[in-house]
Amino acid sequence: MTPMISNDAIIFGILAAILGGVFLTAASENTGWKRFYRIFPPLLLCYFLPSLLTTFGLVDPEESNLYFAASRYLLPAALVLLTASADLPATISLGPKALIMFFTGTLGVMIGGPVALLLTSFVAPDLVSGQGPDAVWRGMTTVAGSWIGGSANQTAMYEIFDVGGDIFSVWIAVDIIVANIWLAVLLWIAANQKQADAVLKADRSAVDRVRDRAEAYEAEHARIPELRHLIYILAIGFGATGIAHVLGDLLSGFFGERFPNLDQLSLNSQFFWLILIATAIGVGLSFTRVRKLQGAGAMKVGSVFIYVLVTTVGLNMNVAALLETPAYFAIGAVWILIHAALLIGVAFLIKAPSFFMAVGSQANVGGAASAPVVAAAFHPSLAPVGALLAVLGYIIGTLGAWFTGLVMMQIAAGAG
Repeated sequence: MTPMISNDAIIFGILAAILGGVFLTAASENTGWKRFYRIFPPLLLCYFLPSLLTTFGLVDPEESNLYFAASRYLLPAALVLLTASADLPATISLGPKALIMFFTGTLGVMIGGPVALLLTSFVAPDLVSGQGPDAVWRGMTTVAGSWIGGSANQTAMYEIFDVGGDIFSVWIAVDIIVANIWLAVLLWIAANQKQADAVLKADRSAVDRVRDRAEAYEAEHARIPELRHLIYILAIGFGATGIAHVLGDLLSGFFGERFPNLDQLSLNSQFFWLILIATAIGVGLSFTRVRKLQGAGAMKVGSVFIYVLVTTVGLNMNVAALLETPAYFAIGAVWILIHAALLIGVAFLIKAPSFFMAVGSQANVGGAASAPVVAAAFHPSLAPVGALLAVLGYIIGTLGAWFTGLVMMQIAAGAG
């Protein structure tokens, strides 16, 4: 079906209007709006409302370049600005719980897929018993690659397990919809983090220290930004993004030509290098005078870029797709629930705050495009944690997904 709106300029205008409307109503003193936003946080609305454009056929995200532009231009610029504004020593002092929850999230994906497939084999053995190119388990390996690492790891699974085109298309839809619904849940947790931490009986002190130090630094250096300050901020953000693109192109090309076998570690992925280099530049700038631009609004500008990215991510969710292949979406739902249950259980055991749980999960399931978004939803100064963990996901994604695929192959063979 031809979408009603295909002009990206018009779509971007609608997304900007959605952002404006959400922020306008969220700042309202009206009692009704206050009650509404206590249940539905603004960031969640900025994500969900654009999805309605796709669900009702007004927009076709596959024909739009907005997400590509936001993820390749605004996301690295936001990472530079947010990382350059961050207190890196304080961020590092968050301790090992971030890594523990990240690897718990990885394990949750590796366990969840096989368990979901096994449960399905009891209920509908004919659905999972095939071994041909369009076997269900083969398609699931691509989701494992995506949910542990990213699109490069997903492509690696597509090649390694000889996945058929039809089943691959189905599981791409499951990947996008289920992952985006889970993203909405994590954004809701971020907006209600104190309540979530109370349930987990978590020790919030480390995260609170980072947030408080960031807010104190911003208050100390706060000033009304002049035009030149905003120009400096844009110059640094997009200038560093340009450098990251140049180096990313060179490095991905170098590894692609000289060491093609390393593609399983995402080293031939331009996006992998783009995120890694942008984050590294931001880390370097955080130890220079550039950090003082936080007082002129560098972190707020970075946050604006994140919000724009969120609206373009929302365009990729078509809720109506759930009705087309409900059995596969049910498998995906069980998979993500197992992932979530393991994260919650470990977070409760080690008293990890919801921040570590959410970012550890999204660094796996969402990757570099959305892990910083979830981290920034807790506080903008925490965005670098999401970016760095997502890069780690790229590195281990192929190996973890490959092992998961082998387990699922055995389960499917047993079902037959």
